[in-house]
Amino acid sequence: MKLTPSPYIWFNGELVPWDKAQIHVLTHAMHYASSVFEGIRAYPTPKGTAVLGLDAHVTRLYQSCKIVHLPIPFPKDRIRDAILETVRENKHDACYIRPLVYRGYGALGVWPEDNPVEVAIAAFPWVKTNEKDLLEKGLSVGVSSWRRMAPDTLPSMAKVAGNYVNSALVIVEAKRHGYQEGLVLDVDGYVSEGSGQNVFLVHEGTLWTPPVGASILAGVTRAYVLQIARELGIETTEQRIPREMLAIADEAFFTGTVAEVTPIRSIDGQDVGSGARGPVTKRIQERFFGIARGQIDDVHGWLTPVRR
Repeated sequence: MKLTPSPYIWFNGELVPWDKAQIHVLTHAMHYASSVFEGIRAYPTPKGTAVLGLDAHVTRLYQSCKIVHLPIPFPKDRIRDAILETVRENKHDACYIRPLVYRGYGALGVWPEDNPVEVAIAAFPWVKTNEKDLLEKGLSVGVSSWRRMAPDTLPSMAKVAGNYVNSALVIVEAKRHGYQEGLVLDVDGYVSEGSGQNVFLVHEGTLWTPPVGASILAGVTRAYVLQIARELGIETTEQRIPREMLAIADEAFFTGTVAEVTPIRSIDGQDVGSGARGPVTKRIQERFFGIARGQIDDVHGWLTPVRR
């Protein structure tokens, strides 16, 4: 994901120039990862730009903050409006949106509550290289030697910055081994997720995905894909997935704000199914993008228009 600066960032209640949204080097979050964030997408539609999953993402932002004792100093409606304002004032048609809540500069030490809670919202144009190839041909993936955290170590249900040290280790290892992405097992050796994506398998006509108890982040796109699959008449199951099922899956794909619905063509050098995007993945992709881009009726209210 390449960053192209936008004119403004929403910073503690007001829009400021991109280069002015700065923090002190002794900011608590810089030293102790005391920050929570979201990744959100806005898509161009025939009726104008719309944010996908705005309310779901804002809700998860507040839930994550509650889990890690990070009180947001703005009401939920203010943050929701600020996200739309940031997209609108930057005049984006399609963009990635990053709300960030963090402990600022106040004192040095692990104890967080001597530091103010601050909020920033950035939005920037979306640049995704070779997107068409990724969505059609998929990714080569390797199972990581790193595991997802145990349930009594770090809170996987919170989208907290500290968890992404694990993600960074997974993706660095994967690329060093010649893969495009990594797949992580949980502490008990069951399939968990990618470096920053939820994972789905298709086996004998059923769509499988790990449950929340498998140390996953409960993705917004994951929930949408489960809904889409049910509407398409595809049987779904959320349960623990043994590693060996990766070898016999007919199809596999990642979901997420960045991943959207991206096929997995191989795992550990072995083709998944035919080694190309499968029919179930394609059907789900078409439905997902049809809704996100306003080409299919949004009966669930997943899209929020950005009114100019």
